[in-house]
Amino acid sequence: MIAPSNQYIAVLDTCVLAPMPLCDTLLRLAEDPAFYIPKWSDDILRELRSTLQRMGYTPAQAERRITAMETAFEDAKVTGYEPLSASMTNDRKDRHVLAAAVRCGAHAILTANVKHFPPESVKPYNLDVLTPDDFLVHQCHLNQDLFTEKVVALAVARGVSLEDLLGRLSKWAPREARLIADLGS
Repeated sequence: MIAPSNQYIAVLDTCVLAPMPLCDTLLRLAEDPAFYIPKWSDDILRELRSTLQRMGYTPAQAERRITAMETAFEDAKVTGYEPLSASMTNDRKDRHVLAAAVRCGAHAILTANVKHFPPESVKPYNLDVLTPDDFLVHQCHLNQDLFTEKVVALAVARGVSLEDLLGRLSKWAPREARLIADLGS
């Protein structure tokens, strides 16, 4: 269940998996384990299914998206975290996320709901809680060339210009979008 210690492991909260431009960017990076290993749980995927349907996806569309994620990242699912949930001290609604992170030996939780993971609740587990913007900026600084290559490839795969993709991404990762735009100029 725990990846080798030289690989960075991040649990992706529902709020970073729901917006397609953000999810797509995060998962494209994860295709190369030089960046990081993504993890999620059944509870996170259940929440994602519900969130996508509230966003206007049909049940079939939500299921297709989740199935594609699970197929692309067969080792992403964390199991056996449920008994840990009750002992977590963070926001009650996100205890399952912290429990999954602890169970799989994650280095970080990626979330837009940082307030749900106060420092005192994650410190015992040596976990970082990062916004998607902070995480993407960090990943870009680790390997700018490969990062830029991945983002450009994503734009091509989506059939949009890099500027359009960065515009869409800027809602969740404004510093990262500016950083990539600056690298391209």
